Amino acid sequence: MTAQTVQQGDLVTVIGLEVHVQLETDTKIFCGCSTEQTDEPNENVCPVCLGLPGALPVLNEGAVEAAVKIGKAIDADIPEETRFHRKNYYYPDLPKNFQITQYDEPICADGELEVSVEGTRRSVTIERAHLEEDPGSLQHVGGGIDTADYTLVDYNRAGTPLMEIVTAPDFRSPDEVRAFLAELEEVLEYLGVFDAERDGSLRIDANLSIIPEAEIDGDDADEIGADALEAANRTEVKNISSHKGAQKALAYEETRQKNAIQRGRAVEQETRHWDEARGITVSMRSKEEEKDYRYFEEADLPPLRVSDWKEEIAIPELPSARRERFGDEYGLDEEAASKLTSTKQVADFYEDVAGEFDPDLAATWVADNLLGELNYRDIEITEIEGRLEEVKRLVALVDEDEITAKNARETVLRSMLDDGRTPDEVVAEEGLGKTGEDEVRQAVVEAIDENQGAVEDYESGDDGAINFLVGQVMQKTGGSADPGDVNQLLRAELED
Repeated sequence: MTAQTVQQGDLVTVIGLEVHVQLETDTKIFCGCSTEQTDEPNENVCPVCLGLPGALPVLNEGAVEAAVKIGKAIDADIPEETRFHRKNYYYPDLPKNFQITQYDEPICADGELEVSVEGTRRSVTIERAHLEEDPGSLQHVGGGIDTADYTLVDYNRAGTPLMEIVTAPDFRSPDEVRAFLAELEEVLEYLGVFDAERDGSLRIDANLSIIPEAEIDGDDADEIGADALEAANRTEVKNISSHKGAQKALAYEETRQKNAIQRGRAVEQETRHWDEARGITVSMRSKEEEKDYRYFEEADLPPLRVSDWKEEIAIPELPSARRERFGDEYGLDEEAASKLTSTKQVADFYEDVAGEFDPDLAATWVADNLLGELNYRDIEITEIEGRLEEVKRLVALVDEDEITAKNARETVLRSMLDDGRTPDEVVAEEGLGKTGEDEVRQAVVEAIDENQGAVEDYESGDDGAINFLVGQVMQKTGGSADPGDVNQLLRAELED
């Protein structure tokens, strides 16, 4: 399926992405400095990542392995041989005045990633994905990039391995971009090459053009011809660091350009900075062209060959395949399957629980109860990894009819997360064991005797009155009776 066309009048939005992904390695891509984040500026640096004279780069094998995993995940071509180049430009966060990257021989090319857009799956073309080093980071003091009093430079990040993933101009709306980035991040996390919690781990540069529909080749408005793309002035938007940020930045830029065109003003080909605090893009500089970077081969690094070991590098089952399997194997609907495959840790835990209990019960407890409580507390499942056996014990208590699902969810689980107690401790200390059948029957009789008004309402056809009586029984049993059982006992008693 091709991308849906989003139009305002006779204008079509065309977006392509350059996604910079920090790879999870212990050391930087060309030196032995740690990639661990630290609050102390310019601490994890050395002559190599500072670009001092005479310092020579040595390629990090772990970064190459991560790149191969990404290539396999996006079904890309991974050539027998690839090379590194120098991309020459001057910025204060790039101490060498060039960046070691890959130019015309990237490690991954011609890939694709399936993404769900408004419930429909389609492929986004990934033209290339290449390895490079990250620049340092800038801290603008006293304002934004255009208003700061001065700027501080921290080179701790300089040399962190990056994978730059470049898509074709396949997107027709900011919403499509957000959906793609969410899918891409899931894939990267499943591969174990990416940590979304790391500051600056995902950064997006987006190229956006507005093209008159009349300039589109052919009858299909989704197919943008090369001539139309070449003629359009493309704006690059930088400094985007999240899915939501990409959606907001591109929505702003889309509106800005369409308003300019409709007022008869030209759209400049330029690079613009996304100022998240103000919710606007601001002009930075004219857009560089490829020739401005004066690429040439990096003489200090030999050609990279991965043919001998790339087939040995395995990747796990990816989110889309796992979602589909969860539907087939466990009978889950699309919404539940999506929740349960949101991260590899969640999916692994669900399968662990579903291996011991009914898959629907496991889905309710993992997707709804556990994830709901964790999200409310802004906690990731990885933060309670050592306590997942306790969650399974709680599911067992419900499955074995030892406690009610309501008490398990509203009292035990919440106390486990807030107070650190085990489920058995909470049940014992709060007296939540299920009330015996004789005690429940006695409470039913008492509730009927004490609430004759509700009984008369029920007998006159007000079925909702039964809910009031159920509540009275639950109060008498301290919430330890099963509401469904109470409902049935009440109806049976009232019909005698």
